[in-house]
Amino acid sequence: MLTSDQRAQIFDKTVAKVTKEYFDPNFNGTRWPELARDSRQEILAIDDAEVFERRMHELVRRLGTSHTGFFHQSVKRVPARLAIGATFHKAGTNGDTRWIVQDVHEGGPAHDSGLKPGDVVRTIDGVVPPSNEPPMFAMGADVSLAITRSGQEMAVPVAIPAPRSRKQPTATLKPVTWSILDRNTGYIKVPILPGMLGLDVARTIDDAMTEVASCDRLILDLRGHVGGGLGVLRLMSHLTPDRMPIGYTVTRKRAERGYDKTALPKLDRLPTNLPNPLAIVNMAFKFVGRDTSVALLSEGLGPKKWHGHVAILVNEHTISAGEMVAAFASENRLARIVGTETAGRLIPGSSTTVGFGYMLVMPKAEYRTWSGTRFEGTGVKPDISIEWASSPEMRTDPREFSKFL
Repeated sequence: MLTSDQRAQIFDKTVAKVTKEYFDPNFNGTRWPELARDSRQEILAIDDAEVFERRMHELVRRLGTSHTGFFHQSVKRVPARLAIGATFHKAGTNGDTRWIVQDVHEGGPAHDSGLKPGDVVRTIDGVVPPSNEPPMFAMGADVSLAITRSGQEMAVPVAIPAPRSRKQPTATLKPVTWSILDRNTGYIKVPILPGMLGLDVARTIDDAMTEVASCDRLILDLRGHVGGGLGVLRLMSHLTPDRMPIGYTVTRKRAERGYDKTALPKLDRLPTNLPNPLAIVNMAFKFVGRDTSVALLSEGLGPKKWHGHVAILVNEHTISAGEMVAAFASENRLARIVGTETAGRLIPGSSTTVGFGYMLVMPKAEYRTWSGTRFEGTGVKPDISIEWASSPEMRTDPREFSKFL
């Protein structure tokens, strides 16, 4: 329970943070400060903590950008992609809407429980999930999904561990998996890029690239990718032999005073050759304590046998770092993009506390590709469009995509 004074403190601190730190001084054209002011009394009058949280979330979401929200650190309502490592496809009409399991990432609770793409969810803990939003889950809890698979009804228990970080709650996923498919085609799947600096996952990406080095073609699977940190630089760098500009981030402070993208501090190398403590010091010396506006350049890792014959798989659940990779490859014609348009959630989010266990998440910087494109609200469009629902044979067998290489 929250007192009226506590709700006022949370509300006012949230408004102050957004007003001062949101990346766009024009608040994405939404007149957000006025919206907040006009709703203040109505929100402060809500004495139900869950309703208060939901109403605050709705207010912050009116900024209209991704990676923007308000939640309590009890993490009772976490999107499925983060809580269980799965995404859902909405199907059905006329009151018969069903959520169908779409992406299932190895190492996550959904994968460990045996959920599979194509499973139709009937109930979650005996309750039919609402049709207006994809299923949400409480982390640190056990749930039971009643599903239909190939016409057979069954119950699937899912154990959801508590998150390692309540500021950025997410299940542990296997970040990189790889194999060699028929016809000398390498396959690498990357559902997440953990770690702010991404040093460990960058080394794992290098291992995967070494394993498929003899292949003539490569399939990079980013379907359902949930985002991550700077390990994305290593993944993009492997797509081209050269050092070339990728994109840049700009903070509100830098945007207000003007900037030249070519003069921004450059991030063009992850020091994975160093032990992590030394690598962290190396990165901190260059960037900590300074404005976080930065230009990304590929690392110049040299030619690969499969360069020029790459397909990148994406879908409507591919967000954030996954969209950075797809946008870079698309703009520079480094790969064919296959699937459906990405989510259009390519903007970095930062979390901050606003009191009494509540968190505000919002973008404090904007990302643009080197050509200046902002993939926010409109995602990366595929070169070859394939709807997931119409291609059941492509749900689990990546060999089906070899024909696009």
